[in-house]
Amino acid sequence: MGRRGRGSATSYRETYYETQWIENCDSCKKALSKLRAAGHDIAFFDIRTDPLDQSQMADLLARHGDQLVLNRKSTTWRNLAESDRLLPPETLLALHPTLIKRPVIFDHDTSYVGWGQDVQTACGMR
Repeated sequence: MGRRGRGSATSYRETYYETQWIENCDSCKKALSKLRAAGHDIAFFDIRTDPLDQSQMADLLARHGDQLVLNRKSTTWRNLAESDRLLPPETLLALHPTLIKRPVIFDHDTSYVGWGQDVQTACGMR
């Protein structure tokens, strides 16, 4: 599922995460801080300059559903025309990649969306 090739991890301290984020996103900053403090190796990809491709987006939506992936609380969502909100999620996210709830964390064949307690636990933070 990861975006770039990498070696396998054998423990949390050796885990390599690939993360979609936006530099000024508070949730992303918290995730970065905690993951680095826990010794994780992290590669960050800014969702604005290096968005997910169509197949990655389709996979993310299939794994997590648009209710989780599509950030309906964001300023971008609130500023959309009602007609745009009715577009299929794949189209909407391709047109507005900042609508993706962040961070999106890839760990081998697993992915996590957001920085809730469930994601923190899965990443060994709790």
